[in-house]
Amino acid sequence: MSPRLHRSASGRPAPATAPGPARPATGAPAVELRGVHRSYGRGAGAVHALRGIDLVLAAGTFTAVMGPSGSGKSTFLQCAAGLDRPDSGQVLLAGREISSLSEDRLTKLRRTRIGFVFQSFNLLPSLTVLQNVLLPQRLAGRRQDRARAHELLARVGLGEHAARRPGQLSGGQQQRVALARALVTGPDVIFADEPTGALDTSSAREVLGLLRDAVDGLGATVVMVTHDPVAASYADRAVFLAGGTVADEVRHPDPRTVSDRMLALSASPATAAA
Repeated sequence: MSPRLHRSASGRPAPATAPGPARPATGAPAVELRGVHRSYGRGAGAVHALRGIDLVLAAGTFTAVMGPSGSGKSTFLQCAAGLDRPDSGQVLLAGREISSLSEDRLTKLRRTRIGFVFQSFNLLPSLTVLQNVLLPQRLAGRRQDRARAHELLARVGLGEHAARRPGQLSGGQQQRVALARALVTGPDVIFADEPTGALDTSSAREVLGLLRDAVDGLGATVVMVTHDPVAASYADRAVFLAGGTVADEVRHPDPRTVSDRMLALSASPATAAA
């Protein structure tokens, strides 16, 4: 069974009925970075991955983060999601500063307030599809909401596969399970790291449509790192990094505009020097 993706006049998926209430808006941005620096190594060999990132990402929006190789995309995602700590600056999640939290509190926050979708799916092969979706609630010590998990699986077109193991599913189906897992706790933000990188074109479009639907239909906030201009066109905004800084952005991106900006950044002397 494939996901039910209803297209609007713009060609993007129209929102469907939500299986549960979205997290109430607080008025604060979903994610905010203030003067974030991150380097690796010391002395002449140090790599300055982020050089003073200032960025505000509104709640209930879909942002694509792009840039040439070495631009700082991966470090940006790791710092914004609390997987790495900046050397200086602040990272705020729904108005709460997280970069100075203890490791225990940061782990708890990641389990309850942040959802993750990775290129490699990161499903546990010994668990069923349903158990994989429920895993974040289990790790957080919460009551496992099986009804919500089933509703989310139905939403991503896998309602009939809850008892299967990940190895019995295609790559596209496994990524849809990962998306349902990311949504099950009702997180403040979902971070997606190259979520379509391991998928064929058809499966990639289904997953991107579901990410779009999570924003439009569930009120989720999605931040996606990608190199694919087509993937970026599903977002409300594309932010381009180069040399560890925010170099450009495009609202309502389309593939051609994104490709042109990427070519320009890749060809610039400043980017090459970085």
